[in-house]
Amino acid sequence: MKQSQFFSKTQKNAPAGEVSVNAQFLTRGGFVDKLMAGVYTILPLGLRVMKKIEQIIREEIDAIGGQEFEMPALHPKENWEKTGRWSKMDDLYKVKDASGREFALGPTHEEVIAPLMKKFVSSYKDLPFAAYQFQTKFRMELRAKSGILRGREFLMKDLYSFHIAEKDLDAYYEKAKKAYFKIFERAGLKEKTYLAFASGGSFSKYSHEFQTVTAAGEDTIYICEKCQNAVNKEIKSETPVCPVCGGKKFKEEKAIEVGNIFKLMDKFTKPFDLKVMDADGKEKMLVMGCYGIGLSRLMGTIVEVHHDEKGIIWPESVAPFGVHLISLGKDKEAEEIYKNLLAKNIEVLFDDRDVSAGEKFADADLIGIPWRVLVSEKSLAAGGVEVKKRKEKTGKVVSKKEIADLIH
Repeated sequence: MKQSQFFSKTQKNAPAGEVSVNAQFLTRGGFVDKLMAGVYTILPLGLRVMKKIEQIIREEIDAIGGQEFEMPALHPKENWEKTGRWSKMDDLYKVKDASGREFALGPTHEEVIAPLMKKFVSSYKDLPFAAYQFQTKFRMELRAKSGILRGREFLMKDLYSFHIAEKDLDAYYEKAKKAYFKIFERAGLKEKTYLAFASGGSFSKYSHEFQTVTAAGEDTIYICEKCQNAVNKEIKSETPVCPVCGGKKFKEEKAIEVGNIFKLMDKFTKPFDLKVMDADGKEKMLVMGCYGIGLSRLMGTIVEVHHDEKGIIWPESVAPFGVHLISLGKDKEAEEIYKNLLAKNIEVLFDDRDVSAGEKFADADLIGIPWRVLVSEKSLAAGGVEVKKRKEKTGKVVSKKEIADLIH
């Protein structure tokens, strides 16, 4: 993609009122645009990152048997009344049409998936079953802040699993844990992400959060120094020792919740009478698990973890492009390199704009693409082009033939 034609515009200064790193750099870099508090337009540069994150998640959830589909965002009031959440859920957006009918804008999809499964699952032979989607969610967040970390409208992956017995749910739950760790590892957050025990509410002793340690975190977690599992602040007083190893020494950290998993048991299957016949011909109420990851929140977290004073430093797995190609008055030579890299399936943002070298370098640092390839009079005189990693201070001159091999 040539930068002169790309729907993207950088800003020198942070937008007024934005204090979080992710909001400042994503806005300044042209990844997102704020419509209002908690609601953002994802611009082409940001969408490329979101699609990379989405594909990582898709691959890992497919690997544990998830089947992808998409459910409506507009839900009938009756379904939410059956579960009792129409009146009890304080962040539920409720809308009414001209005839007076009421609906919910989906913040989550248990009220849709459970009655759907009633139409398709009739025997133990249909189980276990797991379905997931990537879909926009709506939550009445009265204190929307921290950029795209806490929004009113956001993209989420929600996975739901259905089982004939709790033992089967437990087995799938462990698979989901492992899949989540793979997702966060591939997204560049492995070293800072911990499994944190949280209250399971009325249907399970514990639920689990995946928390990424960063100074920007709104949550407080306590990491066991013995086994590196964690406990969140809300249950710490009730959990004086680590639930995993019994350790008593914890390290307190600020963190961002990037995912969560719950054993819902029959909390949502019972209201819809979701039963099947077991192997003995007896009716059994299904038990259920749910597993969520907010994609926009994950993108914001990656920025909070991977940046310096100049801008973002994207992990290669989620970067919008692999290479930022910069021409300093050598457009003909740069054009040749651009075409060669594209032919080798390397994603390139080619800065062919008629602006100063300083502006090009500043924008490259701000946008944070992993590799920078500089074509200039100086580099050509030295025998090629200058190749530099975004996270490194200096680059080196390589021949034009070596660029693709070095980047791969």
